[in-house]
Amino acid sequence: MASKNKITFNTSNFLFLILLVFTMYVLKPLVVPLLFSIMLCILVFPVVKFLEYKLRFNKALSALTAIIVMIISVFILFSYIGFQLSDIVSKSSFYAYKLEQIYNNYASDIESSFNFKINDLTKNSINIGKTLKDNFSNIMQFIGASGSILGDLVLIPIYMFFFLFYRSFFQSFLLKVFSNDNKNTSVKMIIQKLYKVQKSYLSGLFTVMGIVGVLNSIGLLILGIENAFFYGFLASLLLLIPYIGIIIGSLIPAVIALVTKDSAWYAVGVIALFGFIQFLEGNFITPKITGSKVSINALVAIVSIIAFSMLWGTSGMILALPIVASLKILFDNIAGLEPYGFILGEPDEEHVTLEARIRLKKWKEIRRKKLGV
Repeated sequence: MASKNKITFNTSNFLFLILLVFTMYVLKPLVVPLLFSIMLCILVFPVVKFLEYKLRFNKALSALTAIIVMIISVFILFSYIGFQLSDIVSKSSFYAYKLEQIYNNYASDIESSFNFKINDLTKNSINIGKTLKDNFSNIMQFIGASGSILGDLVLIPIYMFFFLFYRSFFQSFLLKVFSNDNKNTSVKMIIQKLYKVQKSYLSGLFTVMGIVGVLNSIGLLILGIENAFFYGFLASLLLLIPYIGIIIGSLIPAVIALVTKDSAWYAVGVIALFGFIQFLEGNFITPKITGSKVSINALVAIVSIIAFSMLWGTSGMILALPIVASLKILFDNIAGLEPYGFILGEPDEEHVTLEARIRLKKWKEIRRKKLGV
């Protein structure tokens, strides 16, 4: 009977998950800006607390001030990025001409070295400059469609203001929904854990972005790439898109190196540099800074990024890890859902280590105790 109830419970959870995914897909224009607003509220909340408790601002003024500071900072950042990208676009004809020269030179080298005749029609019909110009509008349209957050620049600050201003009101609502009184410690504990995991993720992310930006810039300076600091920190900014962002960020300086340097090895060096920094970031920098506060195993992280990208595009890729980290907190603290929290988390040592090594480790510990070491 118990096993039958468990099967029914798991089936209900599966059907609820399907309904939830469908609802989230349909309500994307509403849900995505709300989720970004919550994340940004967590980001600026320390500023709000400082204004309220240190400078004695009221809730409305502190929330409004923090949001205005954030908007000004984002505007300055994107204005600088736009200025630099416009400089790249202004040189696009030169870059396209150089790329065509490089292509034709390599085609000629292949013909002479391997006695392999490349079809003249194929060789001469590829006009890189024309291809870039013809597809530029399509590329910009794709970026605009994927980054739907850019279309919600008005709504997100409004949502943020009300989330910050009504935060106590929303907390009381959650306590009323999930408990019989406003003093339910378990619900308050879950809310605190959700806040801490998101705060840890965001603070760790921006710290990692700073470190990776410095490493990228130093490497590009050593290679002699122009605008090294811009390209280095642009690639680190794209860490907002996990795993894929830094790869995208490496393509622009690689192309710049290809057309401005006298050897293609500089472009190869840029790719190798960013790949090595990506390895350091994924295996040493992020685990050291973030630690076990956002404990999601690598497989779940990759699958969640793919799934949320299918659901919400680029915005989904950015939101995937914080959402899954929050789900793990909820699953770990809700009776009956603990197995789902278990599968999302990092495996214990016993699950990834050979049994012989585990027995050897236990034997060494027993031996140390006997020897009094």
